[in-house]
Amino acid sequence: MQTAGKCAVRLDLSHVFCPSSVWNCRAVNRVNGLVSCRRYSVIPPPRDEQEKAMLDRMLRVDHAGEYGANRIYAGQMAVLGRTQTGPLIQHMWDQEKIHLEKFNEILGEHRARPTLLLPLWNIAGFALGACTALLGKEGAMACTVAVEESISEHYNSQIRTLMEADPDRYTELLQLIKEFRDDEIEHHDTGLEHDAESVPGYMLLKTAIQAGCTAAIYISQRI
Repeated sequence: MQTAGKCAVRLDLSHVFCPSSVWNCRAVNRVNGLVSCRRYSVIPPPRDEQEKAMLDRMLRVDHAGEYGANRIYAGQMAVLGRTQTGPLIQHMWDQEKIHLEKFNEILGEHRARPTLLLPLWNIAGFALGACTALLGKEGAMACTVAVEESISEHYNSQIRTLMEADPDRYTELLQLIKEFRDDEIEHHDTGLEHDAESVPGYMLLKTAIQAGCTAAIYISQRI
């Protein structure tokens, strides 16, 4: 086997073996009956400064979004953690922790910095989660619906961008974003199923929260 940037073996083999002399293969793609091993796990090495800048912005805002979601659920748990709603919130929070851990890993691998506003999102996220939880289970669920709808729509926008750019090049990243997007949609639907719309002033609260999310996304991409 040649020491090249990719190695490939037939799918009928019971194991995929990529010798260390080739690459430390961390992800596999199945193309035309082959398993191809890449050097990177999720993000391909940028081809130029323009692509790197695009990926940096994308990773920065995704990391910020997952960080903020974690802080929101932390705030909700501080208020409702010992109620019957606690296990449900904890379940959604546990999924968000996985998302955040993955983006922490990718930021390091890609050598991209997080947003400089993490200290602000730390406080704002926790405050939002706690304040809406003080309205009861319905308030917490309304917050979840608003935030998760914003995040899932943002992920859909990124998916469209990557599909238009080069879906084959961004296969792993697309798969990751779609998986996380589906989790956010699940959280959104869970909120609706648990009486989010019954909180007084639901539409006003939802609109205000989503306006904040839109502003946070815009700022986190740039700072």
